[in-house]
Amino acid sequence: MRYRTLPHGGEQIGVIGLGSSVVGQQRERDIMETVRTAVELGVNYFDLAAGHGACFPAYGKALADCRKDVYLQIHFGADYTTGEYGWTTDLEAIKRSIGWQLEKLKTDYIDFGFIHCLDERSDVEAYEKSGALQYLLDMAAQGAVRHIGLSSHNPDTVHRVLDMGIVDMLMFSINPMYDYGQGEYAMGSDGERQALYRRCEAEGVGIAVMKPFNAGQLLDARRSPFQTALTPAQCIQYALDKPGVLTVLPGAANLDELRRNLAWLDASAEERDYSVIASLTPEESRGRCVYCNHCAPCPAGLNVGLINKYYDLAAAGDPLAAEHYKTLAKTAADCVGCGHCDSRCPFHVEQSARMKEIANYFS
Repeated sequence: MRYRTLPHGGEQIGVIGLGSSVVGQQRERDIMETVRTAVELGVNYFDLAAGHGACFPAYGKALADCRKDVYLQIHFGADYTTGEYGWTTDLEAIKRSIGWQLEKLKTDYIDFGFIHCLDERSDVEAYEKSGALQYLLDMAAQGAVRHIGLSSHNPDTVHRVLDMGIVDMLMFSINPMYDYGQGEYAMGSDGERQALYRRCEAEGVGIAVMKPFNAGQLLDARRSPFQTALTPAQCIQYALDKPGVLTVLPGAANLDELRRNLAWLDASAEERDYSVIASLTPEESRGRCVYCNHCAPCPAGLNVGLINKYYDLAAAGDPLAAEHYKTLAKTAADCVGCGHCDSRCPFHVEQSARMKEIANYFS
């Protein structure tokens, strides 16, 4: 496993975690086997926005002897007291559900307590008005919740909560369908979504990615709006290349799907290359660097994707990005203007001209 560091806390989080939307459809012993195998293979971050309540006792048993070695993401607003998933902002319902989840998980603390699935500003207001937000904040003050997070599909709503300054982690849907305006949760334009990722990176808010395959739609040419099947490795790499992303949380209905997802760890650069989506992206999204490094290797030794990322972050107000840029072995000022990256960029970015722009910015 490879790990990335949560800025607020320093936790080392595996870049591939496990979502629980489909794992709960298995029998308890099969859920336990999937979870135990995931831990053995280095997975240490688990999202508990499960489709079924059966997930929780199985997780509790599977993690009984290694609870301190994993991070659980638990949602304040996901109600499992009936055995099935329900969504609520009612304080008493949230208290009952959290109490039930902690009991079944056999734990007395929550690593990441999430404000659950707020997609409208009115949802934020309802969450505050009901006392649910204060309940979560109180648990954090008592140490029962280590970090506060937010799950949402809407950049505008996320900005509203980020303005409160309480969130360490965001769970957000990232895949090329949503970023390019396709699908039910394609909220916000491509530019608005990219700006959100950059804000998270600049403010030290980690991103945990949900729906990287869009429920398998991106993996099936017949169901994909692009009429082209991507692989799990391509989808995972696409998400991991976005600023702020710490971990991707694909679901796994069985051990085969778990191993399929984790195969990204051993995949070659060619197997992870998602530049095929360049021919599928809308015209208004072209000409923007997505940090894919398809232009590599640079004859002058520049890491073109990283230089672009630090520039975009610095321009968005991230002082650390500017410092990171200065430590690069080769910066935009070292560009020789050979045009190699221009000819290689599948997204039609004029990188050699952009290197001049970046060099002037940092000078």
